[in-house]
Amino acid sequence: MSRNLLPVLALLSGTLFLFLGNGLQGLLLPLRGTQEGYSNDVLGLLGTTWAAGFVLGCFVAPNVVRRIGHVRAFSGFLALICLNVLITGIFVEQTSWLVLRAITGFCTAGTSMIIESWLNERATNESRGAIFSFYISITLFGVVGGQLMVPFADVSTPLLFMVCGILYCVAQLPTTLSKAASPQPLKRVNLDLRALFRNSPIACVGILLIGIANGAYGTLGAVFATRVGMDHAAVAAMVSITIFAGAIAQFPAGRLSDRMDRRHVLAGLSAVSAVAGLALVLFQPANVYVIIVLVACYGAAANALYPIAVAHANDYAAPEDFVKVSGGLLLLFGIGTIIGPSLGGPVMTSLGPHAVFAVTAGAHILVSAYAVLRSRARPPVPVDERDTYTTAPAATTPLGTPEGLSLDPRANTEAATDMNQPQESQHELSR
Repeated sequence: MSRNLLPVLALLSGTLFLFLGNGLQGLLLPLRGTQEGYSNDVLGLLGTTWAAGFVLGCFVAPNVVRRIGHVRAFSGFLALICLNVLITGIFVEQTSWLVLRAITGFCTAGTSMIIESWLNERATNESRGAIFSFYISITLFGVVGGQLMVPFADVSTPLLFMVCGILYCVAQLPTTLSKAASPQPLKRVNLDLRALFRNSPIACVGILLIGIANGAYGTLGAVFATRVGMDHAAVAAMVSITIFAGAIAQFPAGRLSDRMDRRHVLAGLSAVSAVAGLALVLFQPANVYVIIVLVACYGAAANALYPIAVAHANDYAAPEDFVKVSGGLLLLFGIGTIIGPSLGGPVMTSLGPHAVFAVTAGAHILVSAYAVLRSRARPPVPVDERDTYTTAPAATTPLGTPEGLSLDPRANTEAATDMNQPQESQHELSR
């Protein structure tokens, strides 16, 4: 395994610092915004604008990279992210924060796509699985590590914003100083949402709803914790445990879905998420440890849903359509993460901080009900004909990019097919 990772070790080390910065900034902003007296609506829009910028970046960033090249585009994107976070720490004003957050989301999509493109270029069919797994681990530990930095400084000062800037500067070094040749131009994923819905209605509807729930909690979970009186160390612990619980739960949940109807697993996990969320809404526990345990149960179930829904969609698709199918689902997930915070903020304002879990519970109840309904409409794919389940980074980090789908071992069939096509057609934008 070390032989497979050695050629991309420098790039992965830069990735770690990038996600350390992302994790720190993602938790720092709602905490500082809450301290500044920003409304729940505005704090929710911080997540909405970031997600909107990220989704837009997935479509526009490839054109920027084609025009100026990978290294200059990567440096430019990271420089903008660094400038944005430093300006955010100096100029504390909610409207400017929303604009800067959208730009950060756009640039984050660009940096992630370039890193994933570089990793994919260095990967072989033999090393792809190891690189993909290590990349997911790097993103997980990076985001959690960044979040756990928060308790070590006062969020009311610019210090943590400066630390973010330092992390982003360090993330830039391995790629910009590398002598390796730039990878091929970034690919644009073929999207056909109508065909995707015909292929798997529960995957389309389910992932949109999962995006709404994840977007609402991912943006407003820290706001909820602060509003109910948790200190910053407890907030950091709560959001980090949610991610770790989700990452750990993906393995047993995925193996279970390989042995039975995936729609039943989706329904069951969604029900668990809904019950945990409703328990927080109805009982409103005051004990910090009870809150963390309930949120951990929520995260374990909720964050395991996305990869199972992707695997179910690919059960009904041809192997060579993996990237196209998964790219469409990723877009739906991104749309959901735009809707979730926009909905969660006003609901929290009207009904109190615990109501963010009413939003997530509502989305998960709909997933559970629709999964049961669809399981009665079409029989499951036989076990020996199913797609191979693989953990998905979008479940544990804010969003993934279409370029990252090529790293997934399940994309090998398409990659082999693409190698036999003329170079111009490999990166053609399909309508």
